[in-house]
Amino acid sequence: MKRLFILPLAVALILSACASRASAPEQRMDWSAVPEMPAAPVNSFESQPAGEAASGADGFGAQAASIERLVIKNADLRIVVADPQAKMTAIQRMAEEMGGYVVSSNIYQTYTTNHVQVPEGNITIRVPAEKLDEALEQIKADAVEVQAETVSGEDVTRDYVDLQSRLKTHEQAADQLSEILEQKTESAEVIEVFNQLVYHREQIELIKGQMKYIEESAALSAIKVQIIAEETLQPLEIGGWKPAGEARDALQALINFFQGFVTFLIWLVILIIPAGLLILVLLWLVWKGFRFVWRKFFPRKEKKEKVPQEAKA
Repeated sequence: MKRLFILPLAVALILSACASRASAPEQRMDWSAVPEMPAAPVNSFESQPAGEAASGADGFGAQAASIERLVIKNADLRIVVADPQAKMTAIQRMAEEMGGYVVSSNIYQTYTTNHVQVPEGNITIRVPAEKLDEALEQIKADAVEVQAETVSGEDVTRDYVDLQSRLKTHEQAADQLSEILEQKTESAEVIEVFNQLVYHREQIELIKGQMKYIEESAALSAIKVQIIAEETLQPLEIGGWKPAGEARDALQALINFFQGFVTFLIWLVILIIPAGLLILVLLWLVWKGFRFVWRKFFPRKEKKEKVPQEAKA
């Protein structure tokens, strides 16, 4: 009985399942409703080809060799003149005539050993680098004495080429960031790109300033001149008596004494003592030879011993 009851129930369940599946509509995925996925971000900087990357290692040396050498030349002078004020004016005029300019000038008062007030000064000028030697010759032309002269040079070609490479990199980055900024619409992305653009533009201005400084320093040489009045070198004089001169003469006499004493010691050690010893040895040998010959030809007579009287008896 149970089997007869279960069989019709199973058949009824199967038929109902098939009927529900046939009546249900076919369901499909609506892909148009799915939002489009954004494309993967692309690097804003173009990758360098392998061939260019390989040649980039020697690019710096080739670029440095292709441009003209940049050398910064500077000079320092310390001169003694009769009229410091007139000399300073002449140096200023010379710099302007050569196409340069005065960087700084300073004139002040000092005192000689006789308590006489005289002017002295310092001046720094810039003249075209190709006229540096000519300017130095003109400055020294009417000087009473040139106490010091120094000319220095610094090759800045490598630094300049490095700045050129950095400038090009920042300019390319700024151009690409400007293009990206035009495509952005969201505030956060716009602010981020704008900050990067501002950074690169600041670096561009900074590098341009450094390059301009190097170019001007190489084109115009700096000359620093210390001008000393001739009166400051005059010796002290009191009523016709010059203590400085007497002291100088005494010092010179002392130096002459030490020179003579040292010279005497040198001659004593190197010549007199060895020669004296040699002469003494020769004299001793002559004396020994003379005694030998004398004894040989004139032998000494031996004294006969006295025999005591008791022995004779």
